[in-house]
Amino acid sequence: MAARRGFLRIHAGLMRRLDAELLEEHGLPLSHYDVLLQLAEVGGTLRMSELADAVLLSRSGLTRLVDQLERQGLVARQRSASDARGVEARLTEEGWERLRAAAPTHVRGVRRLFLAPLGPERQAALAEAWDALDRSG
Repeated sequence: MAARRGFLRIHAGLMRRLDAELLEEHGLPLSHYDVLLQLAEVGGTLRMSELADAVLLSRSGLTRLVDQLERQGLVARQRSASDARGVEARLTEEGWERLRAAAPTHVRGVRRLFLAPLGPERQAALAEAWDALDRSG
């Protein structure tokens, strides 16, 4: 139970600090950054259902988040070219620019707050532990 509690405590604190850095420097919450990043990693466009799975949100939660990103001009919705019933989220040029500007801040924060305190050996051990947990579930 100590390992579980520690994971939850560290995760919550890390997410708060990374969110605060992105908000302060770019006016971009971590949840928004994550959507932009997930879209960028697949070339800029993804079905809404797949995007919800990628960012670990419910369909309705993602819809509300994409509504906000759409109002900011960072994401646009479009009908799927392969399935007229499907809806896709697409990064706009402004979304790409915002992500490129925020990425160094986020990467720097992850390195400073999460990776650096562990050192290379503990990072490798943690990666192995995550893999083991992922394979078991």
